[in-house]
Amino acid sequence: MDQVSVLIILAAALVTPLVMAKFNLTVLPTAVVEILVGIMLGPSLFNIVHTNDTLTLLSNTGVIFLMFLSGMEIDFSLFNRRKQPQTPLAAKAAGSAPKYSPVFIAVSSYVAIAASSLLLGFICQWTGLFKDPWLAAIIFMTISLGIVIATLKEKELLSKPFGQTVLLIAALGEIIPLFALTIYASIFGKGGKSLWLLLLLFLAAGILFRRFKPFFTFFERINKSTTQLDIRLAFFLIFSMVVIAESVGAEGILGAFVAGIVMKLLQPQEDTRTRLDGIGYGFFIPMFFMMSGVELNLRTLLADSATILLIPAFFVAYLLAKAGVYFILRLRFKRGNAFAGMAITSATITMVLAVLQVAKTMKVVTSQQSGAFLLAAILTCVLGPLLFNTGYTAEAEDLKKSTVHFIGTNLLTVPVAQQLAHSWYDISMYTDKEANYKTYNSEVNVSLLQSLDTDYVTAQDVFDADIVVLGHFNANKNYELAKAAKAYGVNRVIVRFEDRNVLDEREDELTALGIEVYNTPNVNIAMLRSLIEAPTTLRMMTASTSAVYEVALRNRRYTDQQIRNLDFVGDVTISQIFRNGHFVRPTGGTLLKFNDRIIFTSTPEKAREIRRELGILN
Repeated sequence: MDQVSVLIILAAALVTPLVMAKFNLTVLPTAVVEILVGIMLGPSLFNIVHTNDTLTLLSNTGVIFLMFLSGMEIDFSLFNRRKQPQTPLAAKAAGSAPKYSPVFIAVSSYVAIAASSLLLGFICQWTGLFKDPWLAAIIFMTISLGIVIATLKEKELLSKPFGQTVLLIAALGEIIPLFALTIYASIFGKGGKSLWLLLLLFLAAGILFRRFKPFFTFFERINKSTTQLDIRLAFFLIFSMVVIAESVGAEGILGAFVAGIVMKLLQPQEDTRTRLDGIGYGFFIPMFFMMSGVELNLRTLLADSATILLIPAFFVAYLLAKAGVYFILRLRFKRGNAFAGMAITSATITMVLAVLQVAKTMKVVTSQQSGAFLLAAILTCVLGPLLFNTGYTAEAEDLKKSTVHFIGTNLLTVPVAQQLAHSWYDISMYTDKEANYKTYNSEVNVSLLQSLDTDYVTAQDVFDADIVVLGHFNANKNYELAKAAKAYGVNRVIVRFEDRNVLDEREDELTALGIEVYNTPNVNIAMLRSLIEAPTTLRMMTASTSAVYEVALRNRRYTDQQIRNLDFVGDVTISQIFRNGHFVRPTGGTLLKFNDRIIFTSTPEKAREIRRELGILN
């Protein structure tokens, strides 16, 4: 019977997403559907799956893997203090209103969530609904990072200020409760140890990070399908940190979460993350969600009138705990979007399951209370995404053009700036030469700088842009400014070097920093060779009706799609794909991969739309 139960769960895990796709069930997150399937298979309805040692082991591994992948979801770039670029038009529209950063709004929002959760915890104790106010507060302050990411990704909001803000709130909604649970277990748990031993967990994480960081590039270079060293490293990190966490009296899920953070900091390739997602969400994690439903006996729960009272009470508490988010999001975002952000942060399931699992081990929660907390959490996962999808509308700042700043005004940069200004770009130019300022100021938007000293340029907000182009004739000054711009946090830095001797000395260093360099003689030589080998090259690049474009695929909605299945395939001709240092000759069946650089021809109007669609960081 044990083997039959495992087989039924595996079959259900296979059939569930197929049924959801067949009937287009997008209202409910997959995790919630899997829990509901588990409820149906368990004693609540059909009673054909029974808990056994094998399923318990797989379920425990699933929650560990889930927390590991949650750790890998943390986007540390959100803590970058780089100012958001603001065009003069946007600044005028905003008036003198302060522009609060996503980090400030997110941290303030979560402080409000924590305060509300503590208050609700003590209200539960005072009313007799739940005797432990601290555990109740930890549960109420949880947020499902996975559901938030999936919802924001579908709306293509992960790279926008609103999406970054909500994502950071959700990240705090997993990190803070996890640490709070560890402290709770250390204080109130029978086998708890001193809290200072938790430092050993982070010391071990630091040692593992420093140990594997220098060799990670080497791992990727020698990695083969028969060795899968990156996956072996991931499992080593998971179980090392879980063992260390449990040895110092912490919870294993905290160790798994820290292991995910370490893996994230090692900066694995996208393919590594894809395979880890495949292992987790393809096998272990569905087992955890379904077994959470199997272990929930609705017949027993609903037979108790006290439990029936707890479910709506806990559901309201989940919502009230996040109510303060609305007022803080209103500091920067529209009323409707503030409500949508509050709604999606109320969705919680994964951390609730993890907290309840620890609470049941500590015997501080009854099965009726655990079931009420879980059923109320499932309701938030239904309501939260539904209200978000119906309430969100694009913010004005999300519709702004890409900001490009040129440093250096001359016969090379000015014509390029003039042409880009007619496209989806907001162009500003800077020069330290008064003669050039007087010559070109009437043709393009030029600002005169007193000097090109890096501190002065930074203070003038020259680096507050999506793209910075250094087209000055002074190669050494371009070199200094390029490094300063990249250190400031500019996404793309393009630098010009006409002196090949200077470029030869510094090209490797700049390339390693992610800075793009070009040299006019080299470009001319390559163009002439292309004209000889492919005579239509110049015609394609200079034609007014069609031209050659390039875009880096950053939108995960289009990853792992065949070219023939793209909605706009009839409007473009994809000539090359540059992937992992090599050119790929595309066919209709070629699968697109994250960070592919796609070279295509199209009309300027269509190309603009396609580049925006594919290039959205999502």
